Amino acid sequence: MPQLGETVTEGTITRWMKSVGEQVERDEPLFEVSTDKVDTEVPSPAAGVLSEILVAEGETVDVGTRLAVIGGEQAATADGAPAAATSASPEPAPIPATALEPAPEPARAEVVPPPPSAPPPVPPAFAAGPPSAPNGAAGEEALLLSPMVRRLLADNGINAAQVRGTGLGGRITREDVLRYIDGQRANGQVRAAAPAPEAPTAPPAPPPQVASALPTAVTQRSVVPSAGDRVVPFSNVRRRTAEHMVRSKSTSPHAFIASETDFENVERVRRSHGARFRDEEGFSLTYLPFVARASVEALREFPNLNASVSEDSLVVHAEINLGIAVDLDYEGLIVPVVHRAEEVTLRGIARRVHDLADRARTRQLSADDIVGGTFSITNDGPFGTYFTVPIINQPQVAILATDGIKRRPVVVVTPDGSESIAIHSVGVLGMSWDHRAVDGAYVSAYLRRVGEILSTRDWSAEL
Repeated sequence: MPQLGETVTEGTITRWMKSVGEQVERDEPLFEVSTDKVDTEVPSPAAGVLSEILVAEGETVDVGTRLAVIGGEQAATADGAPAAATSASPEPAPIPATALEPAPEPARAEVVPPPPSAPPPVPPAFAAGPPSAPNGAAGEEALLLSPMVRRLLADNGINAAQVRGTGLGGRITREDVLRYIDGQRANGQVRAAAPAPEAPTAPPAPPPQVASALPTAVTQRSVVPSAGDRVVPFSNVRRRTAEHMVRSKSTSPHAFIASETDFENVERVRRSHGARFRDEEGFSLTYLPFVARASVEALREFPNLNASVSEDSLVVHAEINLGIAVDLDYEGLIVPVVHRAEEVTLRGIARRVHDLADRARTRQLSADDIVGGTFSITNDGPFGTYFTVPIINQPQVAILATDGIKRRPVVVVTPDGSESIAIHSVGVLGMSWDHRAVDGAYVSAYLRRVGEILSTRDWSAEL
């Protein structure tokens, strides 16, 4: 399973485009995969015969999971012996659970039974069965539990036998566990597995590094709904957003700086060129392309904000790949990327942002559209907001927020040097940034430079 975005950890196979036994060419579409970010076709990484399909349509598996085997006309088996050719069939038979045991997926942790002389207490979700029956049902179940599923079971004190698995070969998936937990909450019940005699009476709290990577809905299960409450299970995109936000807050020491910005220069261009722009492009000329263009120009002078932290060093990226947060009808967020934004004009950025936003809302983005971002912008301005404090889009070190732009009285300097009151379009630009990467003076200077570009550039000429 390929990594289709920085925050994507699993995908669902929606359709195999080849059957077992069929010839497949390199880069030929092999299967379709759906994630919380995109639905896309994945090309074959090699040419040969599709000898095995290990994950059936409809199955959800972790990134890195082995999905299929492509070999020559006589594909080799795991032990090196040639395998007989498999005839093509439109509906490949499900692979038995035991067939996965000789070659477990990389993401799964192999369970090693403890020494018989001093067996430590083992949470029920991790029990692999007695050593005397390694091929028994309990042993197979343990081997077929992914690390994430084991963790969820252990953190919530659930015995694997209580959860009905809907995965390949009856494997328990993460969705199965979350569905079980949500069902217990809806019924006002919180079931815990019966602990072993040596085990504590309550499930241990997850360690900080685990708890920080899980959404609130997973780590906090103590809330019992009252009469009349409505329990709304997290959707996949909501859960992924929650995980990413919690991980970001636990990774980066967030700091925030905001600056009031004069948009009157931009407003004049919008008034004089807006109608013609709409006729030519088919959509309105908003403030966002101007902010994006000015942000990219300022990043040339302040490159340490176009960077990522790697252990004890800062990786400053050569290209400026600009992520634009897009709301998906209040169901979640996605951040498609304008690649090499430093090479794009104002009109070009407007076109790309409009196209990416349209395709994001219709789930037509490709995997390439959502990877590689180095700096992000979130735009709440259309809602008339005043002050937005965004969360950094990992592994980036900064994210710029644009808020509502309104007509306000401001003090201006006239050509003769005197001061006067004028009505200008004014808004606030705010930035959340990783204090490991830079300090406040650097960010403040960057925001001042963005404001200078917005208020002084000849946007008519560029447009």
